[in-house]
Amino acid sequence: MTASAALAGMARTSAWQEDLYTHLHEQPELSMQEVKTAAEITRRLESFGYAVHQIGGGVVGVLANGPGRTVLFRADIDALPVTENTGLAYSSKVDGVSHACGHDAHITCALGAAECLSLAPESWSGTYVALFQPGEETAQGAAAMVSDGLLTAIPKPDVALAQHVLTAPEAGHVSTAAGPVLSAGDSIKVTVFGKGSHGSMPHLGVDPVVLAASIITRLQGVVAREIAPSDFGVVTVGSVQAGTKSNIITDRATLLVNVRAYDMAVRDVLIAAIERIVRGECATSGSPQEPTFEYYDQYPLTSNHVAPTDVVTEAFRRHFGAERVHPMAQIPASEDFSRIPDAFGIPYTYWGLGGFTPGMPVVANHNPGFAPAIQPTLRTGTEAAVVAALAYLGKE
Repeated sequence: MTASAALAGMARTSAWQEDLYTHLHEQPELSMQEVKTAAEITRRLESFGYAVHQIGGGVVGVLANGPGRTVLFRADIDALPVTENTGLAYSSKVDGVSHACGHDAHITCALGAAECLSLAPESWSGTYVALFQPGEETAQGAAAMVSDGLLTAIPKPDVALAQHVLTAPEAGHVSTAAGPVLSAGDSIKVTVFGKGSHGSMPHLGVDPVVLAASIITRLQGVVAREIAPSDFGVVTVGSVQAGTKSNIITDRATLLVNVRAYDMAVRDVLIAAIERIVRGECATSGSPQEPTFEYYDQYPLTSNHVAPTDVVTEAFRRHFGAERVHPMAQIPASEDFSRIPDAFGIPYTYWGLGGFTPGMPVVANHNPGFAPAIQPTLRTGTEAAVVAALAYLGKE
Protein backbone atom coordinates (compact mmCIF):
# COMPACT_ATOMS: atom_id res chain seq x y z
CA MET A 1 0.00 0.00 0.00
CA THR A 2 2.78 2.43 0.95
CA ALA A 3 4.91 1.52 -2.07
CA SER A 4 1.92 1.97 -4.36
CA ALA A 5 1.39 5.50 -3.07
CA ALA A 6 5.05 6.42 -3.50
CA LEU A 7 5.18 4.87 -6.97
CA ALA A 8 2.12 6.77 -8.13
CA GLY A 9 4.54 9.33 -9.54
CA MET A 10 6.24 6.80 -11.80
CA ALA A 11 4.44 8.13 -14.87
CA ARG A 12 6.06 11.52 -14.33
CA THR A 13 9.41 9.91 -13.50
CA SER A 14 9.41 7.53 -16.47
CA ALA A 15 8.85 10.48 -18.81
CA TRP A 16 12.44 11.67 -18.29
CA GLN A 17 14.27 8.49 -17.29
CA GLU A 18 14.82 7.01 -20.73
CA ASP A 19 16.15 10.29 -22.10
CA LEU A 20 18.49 10.65 -19.13
CA TYR A 21 19.67 7.06 -19.50
CA THR A 22 20.54 7.45 -23.18
CA HIS A 23 22.28 10.77 -22.44
CA LEU A 24 24.41 9.19 -19.71
CA HIS A 25 25.15 6.24 -21.99
CA GLU A 26 26.35 8.59 -24.72
CA GLN A 27 28.51 10.66 -22.35
CA PRO A 28 30.36 8.25 -20.03
CA GLU A 29 33.15 9.44 -17.74
CA LEU A 30 36.00 7.42 -16.29
CA SER A 31 36.53 6.76 -12.60
CA MET A 32 37.16 9.85 -10.45
CA GLN A 33 36.56 12.05 -13.52
CA GLU A 34 32.74 12.10 -13.36
CA VAL A 35 32.40 15.89 -13.46
CA LYS A 36 29.51 16.26 -15.93
CA THR A 37 27.74 13.23 -14.52
CA ALA A 38 27.94 14.64 -10.99
CA ALA A 39 26.67 18.01 -12.20
CA GLU A 40 23.63 16.40 -13.82
CA ILE A 41 22.90 14.40 -10.68
CA THR A 42 23.22 17.52 -8.55
CA ARG A 43 20.88 19.51 -10.75
CA ARG A 44 18.20 16.88 -10.61
CA LEU A 45 18.46 16.21 -6.87
CA GLU A 46 18.17 19.92 -6.16
CA SER A 47 15.09 20.12 -8.38
CA PHE A 48 13.55 17.33 -6.28
CA GLY A 49 14.11 19.32 -3.09
CA TYR A 50 17.14 17.48 -1.68
CA ALA A 51 19.91 19.11 0.32
CA VAL A 52 22.93 18.27 -1.82
CA HIS A 53 26.55 17.71 -0.79
CA GLN A 54 29.62 17.24 -2.98
CA ILE A 55 31.82 14.70 -1.22
CA GLY A 56 34.93 12.90 -2.45
CA GLY A 57 34.00 13.31 -6.10
CA GLY A 58 30.50 11.99 -5.50
CA VAL A 59 27.12 13.54 -4.79
CA VAL A 60 24.86 12.99 -1.79
CA GLY A 61 21.27 14.18 -1.57
CA VAL A 62 19.49 14.23 1.79
CA LEU A 63 15.72 14.47 2.09
CA ALA A 64 14.44 14.85 5.64
CA ASN A 65 10.75 14.06 6.07
CA GLY A 66 9.92 14.01 9.76
CA PRO A 67 10.88 11.54 12.48
CA GLY A 68 11.96 8.01 11.73
CA ARG A 69 14.85 5.96 10.48
CA THR A 70 17.50 7.00 7.98
CA VAL A 71 18.04 4.93 4.83
CA LEU A 72 21.01 5.30 2.47
CA PHE A 73 20.68 4.14 -1.13
CA ARG A 74 23.89 4.09 -3.14
CA ALA A 75 24.44 4.14 -6.91
CA ASP A 76 27.83 4.09 -8.64
CA ILE A 77 28.39 6.53 -11.49
CA ASP A 78 31.67 5.83 -13.34
CA ALA A 79 32.26 4.21 -16.71
CA LEU A 80 34.91 1.83 -18.05
CA PRO A 81 37.86 2.21 -20.46
CA VAL A 82 36.03 -0.05 -22.94
CA THR A 83 35.22 0.78 -26.57
CA GLU A 84 31.53 0.09 -27.12
CA ASN A 85 30.42 -2.09 -30.03
CA THR A 86 26.69 -2.49 -29.31
CA GLY A 87 25.57 -0.68 -32.45
CA LEU A 88 22.96 1.20 -30.43
CA ALA A 89 21.69 4.52 -31.71
CA TYR A 90 22.75 5.99 -28.36
CA SER A 91 26.21 4.38 -28.23
CA SER A 92 29.01 6.12 -26.38
CA LYS A 93 30.30 9.25 -28.05
CA VAL A 94 33.51 9.19 -26.01
CA ASP A 95 36.37 7.31 -27.63
CA GLY A 96 37.47 4.28 -25.65
CA VAL A 97 34.99 4.84 -22.80
CA SER A 98 31.57 3.29 -22.22
CA HIS A 99 29.03 2.32 -19.57
CA ALA A 100 29.75 -1.36 -20.15
CA CYS A 101 28.85 -2.24 -16.57
CA GLY A 102 25.41 -0.64 -16.26
CA HIS A 103 26.17 2.30 -13.99
CA ASP A 104 24.13 4.57 -16.24
CA ALA A 105 21.12 2.45 -15.31
CA HIS A 106 22.07 2.65 -11.63
CA ILE A 107 22.14 6.45 -11.77
CA THR A 108 18.84 6.65 -13.60
CA CYS A 109 17.05 4.27 -11.24
CA ALA A 110 18.44 6.01 -8.15
CA LEU A 111 17.36 9.44 -9.40
CA GLY A 112 13.94 8.02 -10.26
CA ALA A 113 13.58 6.65 -6.73
CA ALA A 114 14.71 9.98 -5.29
CA GLU A 115 12.00 11.81 -7.24
CA CYS A 116 9.27 9.30 -6.38
CA LEU A 117 9.98 9.68 -2.67
CA SER A 118 10.07 13.46 -2.93
CA LEU A 119 6.65 13.46 -4.62
CA ALA A 120 4.98 11.31 -1.97
CA PRO A 121 6.03 12.63 1.46
CA GLU A 122 2.74 11.49 2.96
CA SER A 123 3.67 7.84 2.36
CA TRP A 124 6.82 7.77 4.50
CA SER A 125 8.61 9.36 7.43
CA GLY A 126 12.30 9.63 8.22
CA THR A 127 15.35 10.62 6.18
CA TYR A 128 16.34 9.33 2.76
CA VAL A 129 19.95 9.63 1.60
CA ALA A 130 20.59 9.25 -2.13
CA LEU A 131 24.33 8.66 -2.53
CA PHE A 132 26.00 8.67 -5.94
CA GLN A 133 29.52 7.25 -5.69
CA PRO A 134 32.40 7.80 -8.11
CA GLY A 135 35.27 5.47 -8.86
CA GLU A 136 33.75 2.04 -8.23
CA GLU A 137 35.64 0.50 -11.13
CA THR A 138 38.99 1.42 -9.56
CA ALA A 139 37.99 0.81 -5.92
CA GLN A 140 38.70 4.47 -5.15
CA GLY A 141 35.31 6.10 -4.83
CA ALA A 142 33.85 4.75 -1.59
CA ALA A 143 37.12 5.32 0.26
CA ALA A 144 37.38 8.82 -1.21
CA MET A 145 33.91 9.77 0.04
CA VAL A 146 34.63 8.41 3.52
CA SER A 147 37.98 10.25 3.62
CA ASP A 148 36.33 13.49 2.51
CA GLY A 149 34.00 13.61 5.51
CA LEU A 150 30.97 11.55 4.52
CA LEU A 151 30.49 10.25 8.06
CA THR A 152 29.94 13.73 9.48
CA ALA A 153 28.31 15.38 6.48
CA ILE A 154 25.09 13.35 6.60
CA PRO A 155 22.91 11.77 9.28
CA LYS A 156 24.09 8.30 10.26
CA PRO A 157 21.97 5.80 8.32
CA ASP A 158 20.30 2.85 9.97
CA VAL A 159 20.78 0.72 6.87
CA ALA A 160 22.47 0.95 3.46
CA LEU A 161 21.05 -0.40 0.21
CA ALA A 162 22.41 -0.90 -3.31
CA GLN A 163 21.66 -2.81 -6.51
CA HIS A 164 23.44 -3.83 -9.71
CA VAL A 165 22.10 -4.61 -13.16
CA LEU A 166 23.19 -8.14 -14.08
CA THR A 167 22.79 -10.78 -16.77
CA ALA A 168 20.48 -12.82 -14.50
CA PRO A 169 17.70 -13.03 -13.53
CA GLU A 170 15.75 -11.78 -16.55
CA ALA A 171 14.74 -8.14 -16.88
CA GLY A 172 11.82 -7.24 -14.65
CA HIS A 173 13.07 -9.57 -11.91
CA VAL A 174 15.34 -9.11 -8.89
CA SER A 175 17.54 -11.44 -6.84
CA THR A 176 18.59 -11.34 -3.19
CA ALA A 177 20.70 -13.38 -0.78
CA ALA A 178 22.21 -13.07 2.67
CA GLY A 179 25.92 -13.65 3.17
CA PRO A 180 28.71 -13.23 0.62
CA VAL A 181 27.37 -12.23 -2.80
CA LEU A 182 30.45 -10.55 -4.29
CA SER A 183 34.05 -11.56 -3.71
CA ALA A 184 36.84 -9.64 -2.09
CA GLY A 185 39.36 -8.68 -4.74
CA ASP A 186 43.01 -7.62 -4.78
CA SER A 187 45.34 -6.76 -7.62
CA ILE A 188 49.06 -7.11 -7.04
CA LYS A 189 51.90 -5.75 -9.15
CA VAL A 190 54.79 -8.15 -8.60
CA THR A 191 58.24 -7.13 -9.81
CA VAL A 192 61.01 -9.71 -9.87
CA PHE A 193 64.63 -8.91 -10.64
CA GLY A 194 67.25 -10.60 -12.75
CA LYS A 195 70.66 -9.72 -14.08
CA GLY A 196 70.87 -8.40 -17.62
CA SER A 197 73.01 -10.10 -20.22
CA HIS A 198 73.35 -10.79 -23.92
CA GLY A 199 70.89 -13.41 -25.13
CA SER A 200 73.82 -15.51 -26.35
CA MET A 201 75.42 -15.49 -22.89
CA PRO A 202 72.65 -16.47 -20.47
CA HIS A 203 75.20 -17.98 -18.05
CA LEU A 204 76.40 -14.44 -17.26
CA GLY A 205 72.94 -13.22 -16.24
CA VAL A 206 69.85 -14.15 -14.26
CA ASP A 207 66.87 -14.45 -16.59
CA PRO A 208 63.72 -12.87 -15.10
CA VAL A 209 61.61 -14.25 -17.95
CA VAL A 210 62.36 -17.83 -16.90
CA LEU A 211 61.82 -16.76 -13.28
CA ALA A 212 58.42 -15.25 -14.11
CA ALA A 213 57.44 -18.40 -16.02
CA SER A 214 58.29 -20.53 -13.00
CA ILE A 215 56.24 -18.29 -10.73
CA ILE A 216 53.23 -18.46 -13.04
CA THR A 217 53.38 -22.25 -13.16
CA ARG A 218 53.68 -22.56 -9.40
CA LEU A 219 50.82 -20.13 -8.76
CA GLN A 220 48.44 -22.47 -10.56
CA GLY A 221 48.74 -24.86 -7.63
CA VAL A 222 47.67 -22.39 -4.94
CA VAL A 223 43.91 -22.77 -5.36
CA ALA A 224 44.16 -26.45 -6.28
CA ARG A 225 46.35 -27.46 -3.36
CA GLU A 226 46.32 -24.81 -0.62
CA ILE A 227 42.64 -24.10 0.01
CA ALA A 228 39.89 -26.56 0.82
CA PRO A 229 37.82 -27.88 -2.10
CA SER A 230 34.74 -26.43 -0.40
CA ASP A 231 36.20 -22.91 -0.43
CA PHE A 232 36.26 -20.49 -3.35
CA GLY A 233 39.38 -18.77 -4.59
CA VAL A 234 40.86 -17.40 -7.81
CA VAL A 235 44.47 -16.51 -8.61
CA THR A 236 44.93 -15.04 -12.08
CA VAL A 237 48.08 -13.70 -13.72
CA GLY A 238 46.60 -11.22 -16.17
CA SER A 239 49.77 -9.64 -17.48
CA VAL A 240 53.47 -10.43 -17.79
CA GLN A 241 55.89 -7.83 -19.07
CA ALA A 242 59.62 -8.29 -19.57
CA GLY A 243 62.25 -7.34 -22.09
CA THR A 244 62.20 -5.56 -25.43
CA LYS A 245 64.34 -7.67 -27.78
CA SER A 246 64.92 -11.35 -28.48
CA ASN A 247 68.68 -11.27 -27.86
CA ILE A 248 68.63 -9.25 -24.63
CA ILE A 249 68.14 -10.80 -21.22
CA THR A 250 66.45 -8.02 -19.31
CA ASP A 251 66.94 -7.23 -15.64
CA ARG A 252 63.32 -7.44 -14.41
CA ALA A 253 59.85 -8.78 -15.09
CA THR A 254 56.47 -7.51 -13.91
CA LEU A 255 53.45 -9.70 -13.25
CA LEU A 256 49.96 -8.37 -12.58
CA VAL A 257 48.15 -10.83 -10.34
CA ASN A 258 44.47 -10.81 -9.33
CA VAL A 259 43.01 -12.60 -6.31
CA ARG A 260 39.33 -13.27 -5.45
CA ALA A 261 37.74 -14.93 -2.42
CA TYR A 262 34.41 -15.06 -0.58
CA ASP A 263 36.16 -15.44 2.77
CA MET A 264 38.79 -13.04 4.10
CA ALA A 265 40.66 -15.92 5.74
CA VAL A 266 40.91 -17.62 2.34
CA ARG A 267 42.07 -14.33 0.84
CA ASP A 268 44.87 -14.17 3.41
CA VAL A 269 45.95 -17.72 2.55
CA LEU A 270 46.06 -16.88 -1.17
CA ILE A 271 48.08 -13.71 -0.68
CA ALA A 272 50.53 -15.37 1.71
CA ALA A 273 51.00 -18.21 -0.78
CA ILE A 274 51.64 -15.79 -3.65
CA GLU A 275 54.29 -13.91 -1.69
CA ARG A 276 55.91 -17.15 -0.47
CA ILE A 277 56.07 -18.64 -3.97
CA VAL A 278 57.44 -15.47 -5.54
CA ARG A 279 60.14 -15.14 -2.89
CA GLY A 280 61.00 -18.84 -3.11
CA GLU A 281 61.34 -18.82 -6.88
CA CYS A 282 63.46 -15.68 -6.72
CA ALA A 283 65.79 -17.38 -4.24
CA THR A 284 65.94 -20.53 -6.36
CA SER A 285 66.81 -18.50 -9.46
CA GLY A 286 69.51 -16.51 -7.71
CA SER A 287 67.69 -13.20 -8.10
CA PRO A 288 70.04 -10.38 -7.09
CA GLN A 289 67.40 -8.54 -5.03
CA GLU A 290 64.14 -9.09 -3.23
CA PRO A 291 60.90 -8.90 -5.25
CA THR A 292 58.47 -6.06 -4.68
CA PHE A 293 54.71 -6.29 -4.15
CA GLU A 294 52.42 -3.33 -4.89
CA TYR A 295 48.78 -3.83 -3.89
CA TYR A 296 46.11 -1.81 -5.73
CA ASP A 297 42.44 -1.95 -6.78
CA GLN A 298 41.62 -3.64 -3.48
CA TYR A 299 37.95 -4.46 -2.98
CA PRO A 300 36.28 -5.54 0.24
CA LEU A 301 34.00 -8.53 0.53
CA THR A 302 30.32 -7.78 -0.10
CA SER A 303 28.52 -9.93 2.46
CA ASN A 304 24.86 -9.04 2.95
CA HIS A 305 23.59 -8.84 6.51
CA VAL A 306 20.75 -11.21 7.27
CA ALA A 307 18.25 -8.78 8.83
CA PRO A 308 18.08 -6.16 6.05
CA THR A 309 18.20 -8.86 3.38
CA ASP A 310 15.18 -10.56 4.94
CA VAL A 311 13.32 -7.24 5.23
CA VAL A 312 14.01 -6.22 1.64
CA THR A 313 13.33 -9.68 0.21
CA GLU A 314 9.93 -9.81 1.88
CA ALA A 315 9.12 -6.30 0.63
CA PHE A 316 10.08 -7.34 -2.90
CA ARG A 317 7.89 -10.43 -2.73
CA ARG A 318 4.92 -8.34 -1.63
CA HIS A 319 5.46 -5.80 -4.39
CA PHE A 320 6.72 -7.84 -7.35
CA GLY A 321 5.26 -11.24 -6.48
CA ALA A 322 7.34 -14.23 -5.43
CA GLU A 323 7.77 -15.33 -9.05
CA ARG A 324 9.86 -12.22 -9.79
CA VAL A 325 12.16 -12.54 -6.75
CA HIS A 326 14.99 -15.08 -6.97
CA PRO A 327 17.95 -16.28 -4.93
CA MET A 328 21.06 -14.31 -5.85
CA ALA A 329 23.98 -16.49 -6.87
CA GLN A 330 27.46 -15.64 -5.63
CA ILE A 331 29.37 -13.62 -8.21
CA PRO A 332 33.19 -13.60 -8.29
CA ALA A 333 33.23 -9.93 -9.32
CA SER A 334 33.94 -7.28 -6.67
CA GLU A 335 32.52 -3.99 -5.39
CA ASP A 336 33.59 -1.23 -3.01
CA PHE A 337 30.04 -0.35 -1.84
CA SER A 338 30.47 -2.09 1.52
CA ARG A 339 33.22 0.35 2.55
CA ILE A 340 30.50 2.95 3.16
CA PRO A 341 28.22 0.99 5.50
CA ASP A 342 31.28 -0.57 7.15
CA ALA A 343 32.62 2.92 7.87
CA PHE A 344 29.30 3.88 9.48
CA GLY A 345 29.12 0.53 11.29
CA ILE A 346 25.66 -0.26 9.86
CA PRO A 347 24.09 -3.28 8.14
CA TYR A 348 23.54 -3.41 4.40
CA THR A 349 22.07 -5.45 1.59
CA TYR A 350 22.94 -5.46 -2.10
CA TRP A 351 20.71 -7.13 -4.70
CA GLY A 352 20.72 -8.05 -8.35
CA LEU A 353 18.58 -6.40 -11.01
CA GLY A 354 17.86 -8.32 -14.21
CA GLY A 355 18.82 -6.52 -17.41
CA PHE A 356 18.04 -8.82 -20.34
CA THR A 357 14.63 -9.80 -21.69
CA PRO A 358 13.96 -13.34 -23.00
CA GLY A 359 15.32 -13.71 -26.52
CA MET A 360 17.95 -10.97 -26.14
CA PRO A 361 21.61 -11.95 -26.55
CA VAL A 362 22.95 -12.03 -22.98
CA VAL A 363 26.30 -10.25 -22.83
CA ALA A 364 28.36 -10.07 -19.65
CA ASN A 365 29.12 -6.87 -17.79
CA HIS A 366 32.39 -5.22 -18.94
CA ASN A 367 31.97 -6.69 -22.44
CA PRO A 368 32.03 -4.08 -25.27
CA GLY A 369 28.60 -5.38 -26.31
CA PHE A 370 26.93 -5.05 -22.89
CA ALA A 371 23.53 -3.44 -23.53
CA PRO A 372 20.70 -4.22 -21.11
CA ALA A 373 17.12 -3.60 -22.16
CA ILE A 374 16.05 -0.08 -21.22
CA GLN A 375 12.66 -1.38 -20.13
CA PRO A 376 11.59 -3.02 -17.95
CA THR A 377 15.04 -2.61 -16.38
CA LEU A 378 14.72 1.07 -15.45
CA ARG A 379 11.22 0.73 -14.10
CA THR A 380 12.05 -2.38 -12.08
CA GLY A 381 15.23 -0.83 -10.67
CA THR A 382 13.38 2.33 -9.68
CA GLU A 383 10.58 0.37 -8.05
CA ALA A 384 13.07 -1.87 -6.22
CA ALA A 385 14.89 1.13 -4.76
CA VAL A 386 11.63 2.72 -3.57
CA VAL A 387 10.20 -0.53 -2.19
CA ALA A 388 13.43 -1.32 -0.31
CA ALA A 389 13.62 2.16 1.20
CA LEU A 390 9.99 2.13 2.24
CA ALA A 391 10.45 -1.21 3.97
CA TYR A 392 12.20 0.97 6.57
CA LEU A 393 10.61 4.39 6.09
CA GLY A 394 7.05 3.61 5.03
CA LYS A 395 3.99 4.44 7.06
CA GLU A 396 1.61 1.59 7.82
